[in-house]
Amino acid sequence: MKYQSDIEIAQSKELKHIKEIAQKINVKEDDLEMYGKYKAKLPLSLIDDEQIAQNNLVLVTALTPTPAGEGKTTTSIGLTEGLNKIGKQATVVLREPSLGPVFGIKGGAAGGGFSQVVPMEDINLHFTGDFNAVEKANNLLSALIDNNIQSKTNNLNIDPRTILWKRVIDMNDRSLRDITIGLGGTANGVPRQDGFNITPASEVMAILCMASDLENLKERLGNIFIGFTYDNKPIFAKDLKAENAMAILLKDAIKPNLVQTLEENPAIIHGGPFANIAQGTNTIIATKMGLSLSNYVVTEAGFGADLGAEKFLNIKSQFAKLNPKCVVLVATIRALRHHGGAKSEDYNTPSLEKVKDGFKNLEKHIENIRKFNIEPVVAVNAFTSDSEEEIDFVVKKCANLGVTAVLSKGWEKGGEGTTELAKAVVEVVEHKASNYKPLYDWKSPIKDKIEVIAKEIYGAINVEYSKQAQLNLRRIDRLGFNDFAVCMAKTQKSFSDNDALIGRPENFTVTVREIEIASGAQFVIPILGKMMRMPGLPAKPASENMSIDKNGVISGLS
Repeated sequence: MKYQSDIEIAQSKELKHIKEIAQKINVKEDDLEMYGKYKAKLPLSLIDDEQIAQNNLVLVTALTPTPAGEGKTTTSIGLTEGLNKIGKQATVVLREPSLGPVFGIKGGAAGGGFSQVVPMEDINLHFTGDFNAVEKANNLLSALIDNNIQSKTNNLNIDPRTILWKRVIDMNDRSLRDITIGLGGTANGVPRQDGFNITPASEVMAILCMASDLENLKERLGNIFIGFTYDNKPIFAKDLKAENAMAILLKDAIKPNLVQTLEENPAIIHGGPFANIAQGTNTIIATKMGLSLSNYVVTEAGFGADLGAEKFLNIKSQFAKLNPKCVVLVATIRALRHHGGAKSEDYNTPSLEKVKDGFKNLEKHIENIRKFNIEPVVAVNAFTSDSEEEIDFVVKKCANLGVTAVLSKGWEKGGEGTTELAKAVVEVVEHKASNYKPLYDWKSPIKDKIEVIAKEIYGAINVEYSKQAQLNLRRIDRLGFNDFAVCMAKTQKSFSDNDALIGRPENFTVTVREIEIASGAQFVIPILGKMMRMPGLPAKPASENMSIDKNGVISGLS
């Protein structure tokens, strides 16, 4: 049998018209705002709080990943297919992929194999224009800031040296990280240092994903902290009267996008914040939309459970009053080998000893999920290099911990390969009642919240603060932001802030280098180590393997 790439599998599928997909979740054609035949936006009027309370939310996360990722999106889509196969009405709700990484190392991000959302080319590229709207709203604020500094009649006395707001573009371009603007004479503005982040790192994206409706979106945009005046007074976007114009640019982007899976089940895709800097999950609006229309909603949070799941459960669920019923922890045998000390060239070489040593990473994630009073299910995402004895070890070891572990073959078989996983999830949801609770109250002091996450989730024994971080804490206190959530920014490669500490490190200290403020999103961002907000392209970008023929058929986008 010839190997088929993800894009070949997706292109071989004849898609249903989006109005037929909408019928499965009882959405009328008149309620759809269609973008061609296969994409549509859903009106916020469909959100129903009574229905949300009756339906079931399942979060998919993972153990600490290898650089290649462990297949959360593929598993999320496959699980949704499996749930529908066993008679449950299920919708998958996902983040939108960032366009930049598609052309870099990562490639596409719409699932894989026979567990994909389609049309995958559209989803991976411009989709319905949401990222473009976020980019434009972000850069409008940048333009208003620099225009105000230049103005003689409408000047807010902003000190350019204190401006924290950066421009964004949805492309990996390292040359834009640090730039100087306003050169070329007085007509071109006031010279100052600036830079670009990639669009998913914009606070506007974080705000879009935290907003409950258009009015709340507008209020949050107005609360964006920009910097200080020469008199040391804080300046916010609302001081520039920016919030209405920014919200106008986002008026369509706030509506969730409806597409379909390869097995013609509904998929809602909306929002795309970074997971190691921002909250790393789709919008609150999209999750609530799914729960309003389906009995089961499967969603995911970026990177390992110490990042995406922690933020989903402490920030998103707490703010939106969501009640996750089950957490699926995606594990791969290759990742367990990695955490057991295998080098990258040996990830696909069976080694029971390495898997045994690496299991401690997965065990810590299991412990962490239970701290939220939620019962996990482990999905072993299957690879051809897995040996039976390695899989058997993981299944039995999980069983000893009272956790069901199931081999998931969503990539190879779609829903047919995930029915056992679906049954395990339903067993937890319907017979092992969760009583979700966050690890901290937002009203706790910032340092207390940081220490809860560092010690309870990461396993650190101590938290140290640089002089800059201590100054940032005093600024947060002066601005009255102590009751914000904490959105930790650290490496995704380790429980610690050190990439090299794989497995389950112990007796380590984490260092908070600085703390950024995202006042519109209502969280602060303690930064552990150096975080990259604008990726660069690799020596051989994925774009080199892509092509488009005379009929517009794309290849290599996977």
